[in-house]
Amino acid sequence: MAMIQPHGVILAGGLARRMGGGDKGRLMIGGQPLIARVIDRLAPQVDAMALNANGDAARWDDLALPVLPDTVRDHPGPLAGVLAGLDWAAEMGCPHIVTAAADTPFLPPDLVPCLLAAAGPSGLALAATRQDGQTWPQPTFGLWPTALRDDLRAALGQGVRKVLHWTDRHGAGLAIFPTEPLDPFFNVNTPEDLARAEALA
Repeated sequence: MAMIQPHGVILAGGLARRMGGGDKGRLMIGGQPLIARVIDRLAPQVDAMALNANGDAARWDDLALPVLPDTVRDHPGPLAGVLAGLDWAAEMGCPHIVTAAADTPFLPPDLVPCLLAAAGPSGLALAATRQDGQTWPQPTFGLWPTALRDDLRAALGQGVRKVLHWTDRHGAGLAIFPTEPLDPFFNVNTPEDLARAEALA
């Protein structure tokens, strides 16, 4: 039986404090918004896509994507966006989602197949890089089974905020990606990062 492709969820729910607030995904590099580059990279790898974002959903109308706000109060971080995505996918009968951050314009074109291949026993996997003998998980890039959404909801209710605290409980696999010639998870957090992304683009 053919594997059902995951749905994709772009995480744009952060507050972008280091960029002075606002939607980082709207920042331009190479004449294109960051989020458009993320969509272009992720869309061919998934069956459907949605955006996790808070505030006025109408500001994203031009993307023609479902907008999923956090269902947990007080912006508890990326896990809240994952939960919103899991609930959305479960309603459509999709068994898993893949998440990507809205500020990572160079994400891997093989992100989804590599995550699927790396999934642990629970179906969870995170992307990671390896540098100087150390492994660095990329916690906003993951494969998440909808079967775990109630467990995640309970964990958030108990105050869990760090992605790895929750994924470690469930034996998440790691998909290791090379960082040469470019770290595919380079993200734009500061004006300096934006200038570097512009040069790389």
